[in-house]
Amino acid sequence: MAHSAQADIRDVLAQLAVPSNGMLLAVGRHVVPLSNLDKPLWPGRRRAGITKRDLLRYVTRVSPWLLPHLEARPVFVTRFPDGIAGGAFYQKVWEERPRFVKTVAIWSRERGAPRDYLTVANLATLLWLAQQAALELHVWFSRTSPRPDGRRLGTDYADSEAALDASRLNYPDFIVVDLDSYHYAGTERGGAEPELNPVGFARVREIAFEVRRVAEALGLTPFVKTSGRTGLHCYLPIVRRYTFAEVRGMAEVIGQFLMALRPDDITLEWSVRARTGRVFFDFNQNVRGKSLAAAYSPRRHPYATVSMPLTWSELAHAYPTDYTLDTAPELLAERGDPWAGILHAKEDPAAAYDALAAVEAE
Repeated sequence: MAHSAQADIRDVLAQLAVPSNGMLLAVGRHVVPLSNLDKPLWPGRRRAGITKRDLLRYVTRVSPWLLPHLEARPVFVTRFPDGIAGGAFYQKVWEERPRFVKTVAIWSRERGAPRDYLTVANLATLLWLAQQAALELHVWFSRTSPRPDGRRLGTDYADSEAALDASRLNYPDFIVVDLDSYHYAGTERGGAEPELNPVGFARVREIAFEVRRVAEALGLTPFVKTSGRTGLHCYLPIVRRYTFAEVRGMAEVIGQFLMALRPDDITLEWSVRARTGRVFFDFNQNVRGKSLAAAYSPRRHPYATVSMPLTWSELAHAYPTDYTLDTAPELLAERGDPWAGILHAKEDPAAAYDALAAVEAE
């Protein structure tokens, strides 16, 4: 980490330690107005709850690891103005923003015109979003940066649908698998999604190791993180030679192969009722404009969990509530970021994918 970034982090944390409910926070050469710092966003975990001040401290402390996973990627957020016990809404575009907040213009099929999507390039932007009670950061799987494998791809994201199709933003860095358990805790209200429970998470963890086995057989290097809620996210880094449509097809074939091996444990069914008692292998996230919670993003869970990248050995004993706004910064300081090299682990899946598709078709 650069000396100037370290100095900014120390300075921001010192300012946030001042017992004031509002301030003009200096972040390097930028200023972020803050208010309602003692407002609980995750009530009940402490006497005063986990407050906006705590969120601001968290994003500051983890920024050296969080920011690289957001770099050059369109981001949208889930805002909780009254904390997780209140209402929430998604926000993709911002009519008003400080000058230090960067955006990228992207063609919108619905509008027939481009829209400015948020990107997060610096600590000041993270803090500005936290002030807006943007608890969850959702990030695209494609990005505008040329490094290390995007120089041949287009850079026109705004002029037309055809231009966007030919651009870097239509070529993802990963095959993404979202694993969710449909083993119910028994405490859910009628029609509700399953709540986090040890049996359900153990099944998700088991299937994640199966995804790892298949990915490695395909010559890919799999990475895993908790969703911060009930499931796991598996990312398989690939070279940017395949469109989202092609990558979605790859993910579907992997899912079909695993479901054929373990039909009682895995489902690709879209119907929630048909998923009961199984782990849902969601390949449908592999679409341009869709997103998952970013690595190290806070989540709306009552324990103030975060979406935590793990080593595969850590996963063997992990549980989502182990990784929170309180615990994640210390763990990162101790062992660093298991995903630090994810963009340097890219492989071309073409030959192995064709072989897998042939086996699955037999």
